Amino acid sequence: MIDFRYHLVSIIAVFLALTVGLVLGTTMLQDPLLNTLQNETADLRGQTEDLRTERDVADRVNAGGDQLADAAAEDLLHDRLRDLDVVLVQAPGADADTAAALGDRIEEAGGSVAGRVEVRSEFVDPANTAFVDELSLQVSADPGGLEGVGTYEKAGTEIGRALARGPERDTDADGDGEGDGEKDDKDEKDDKDEKDGHDPAATLATFVEGGLVSVHGDPAGTVDAAVVLAPASAEQAGHEDREAVNTVLAAFTAALHGRVEGLVLAGDVPSSRGHGMLARARAEEAVFATVDMAGRPMGDIVAVLALAEDIGGDGGAYGVGEGVRGFMPDPLPEPRESASPSPSPSPSPGGDEARRASREGE
Repeated sequence: MIDFRYHLVSIIAVFLALTVGLVLGTTMLQDPLLNTLQNETADLRGQTEDLRTERDVADRVNAGGDQLADAAAEDLLHDRLRDLDVVLVQAPGADADTAAALGDRIEEAGGSVAGRVEVRSEFVDPANTAFVDELSLQVSADPGGLEGVGTYEKAGTEIGRALARGPERDTDADGDGEGDGEKDDKDEKDDKDEKDGHDPAATLATFVEGGLVSVHGDPAGTVDAAVVLAPASAEQAGHEDREAVNTVLAAFTAALHGRVEGLVLAGDVPSSRGHGMLARARAEEAVFATVDMAGRPMGDIVAVLALAEDIGGDGGAYGVGEGVRGFMPDPLPEPRESASPSPSPSPSPGGDEARRASREGE
């Protein structure tokens, strides 16, 4: 029979074992363990210093690249947008300073900033989808032609039509302003719009009065090309509806491109990843140009070069993100030698399909 002394001895044995273990752990094992931890800490500290040095070098290289870009900008951009009027379109959350810098580069390339259109957050609010659709049909000269077209494709088509240069402003190939007597499909469509009483300024005013966009300057009926500035990634961080908003904006931009001669979508590098607007546009194989380095001098220069290339009918994806054609157009687009605009893409909502098919066949 087990008595009290047996339990007492067992308890004493357990505590004795614990005591011996503690003594061994704090004497025999202490030095090797501490040495190991100290060595690992020293290694990590060294790696941290190496990474910090690499970061500092990368920052200096980037700063030097921006300085070089500023110095070479005049030669790189000379006459690339000569005699073209460009509208700046800012998506909700786009950086105003970046928009201003892009405007300066456009003028440096021989173009003019026709005005600025700010797309307001109300435009992309799901609660306003029916309202956006209603306004688009209200201002359309051909509502029946928009049947089966998505809400934001309708809005992009109508806003683009209100911005695009009318045929009465076109000049002939010699730039004498007399015209050559020949009209392309876009000119014929514009003539039809005029006969139907289409008023570009009134169309923009309707969207402004609806609280969907803000317009600065007087871009109605004067625009040859557009620069669309994507939302800054920092402004969209943490927004649960980020993917839906950027899908809407990409659809709007594609429809806008169907009405103007050239278009580039510019954003920061993070916007080309995940659910960013550039990532969305590239995933859908957008036929307009995209640049993912806007906000840096070199990125703004690449954006203007990409726009010039897109006006020639071959816009691509440029920058450092996934799926780009290269860092910048190569070869560079040629300077424009005359004031006459190039033939415009088809103005129909599906007018970019031929360009997409052409690129896929390359």
